[in-house]
Amino acid sequence: MSGVRKGLAKVEIALRWDPSPAGAPAHDLDIVAAVYGAADPHGRPAYLVHFGSRSPDGTIALNRDSHTGLGLGFDEVMTIELDRMAEELRRVVVGVVIQAGSTTFADVAGKGFRVREGYTDLAQGDFADVPDSTAATVAEFTRDDSGAWSLDTAVRGFDTDPEEFARVMGAPRG
Repeated sequence: MSGVRKGLAKVEIALRWDPSPAGAPAHDLDIVAAVYGAADPHGRPAYLVHFGSRSPDGTIALNRDSHTGLGLGFDEVMTIELDRMAEELRRVVVGVVIQAGSTTFADVAGKGFRVREGYTDLAQGDFADVPDSTAATVAEFTRDDSGAWSLDTAVRGFDTDPEEFARVMGAPRG
């Protein structure tokens, strides 16, 4: 799943998963957004947004955070207001990380994500292409020289802990 749609303004990334079986440790999946400036678009993020945080300028917020997957529909929701971001911010990479040590996407039932602008679904996925990964990027937003934002929805898996994922999720694709 990959594609480009230009001229995006305000998008929502939503994540769902089913609770762990009775007696098993809870699965805790988290949405993470890394924001990069024009000077270092694949290096160190200008800032990260994840559970318990928001962007310094208020353009990215985690509106719903679940630690267990309990509930109906999507368990975590992040809103990104691309049209309000400072001009020097040129790239936003959004990923999902599993908080439990060696748990992979294959271990989590009912998982899926959606990228939406307004009522239009731009992308959906279920991590089927990265079953042995503990984290994955699900969306990459880039701003061109005219200021228009575009979306690439290629899912890329990682086998790393949450802290390392935050450092490598924006690296160039190899």
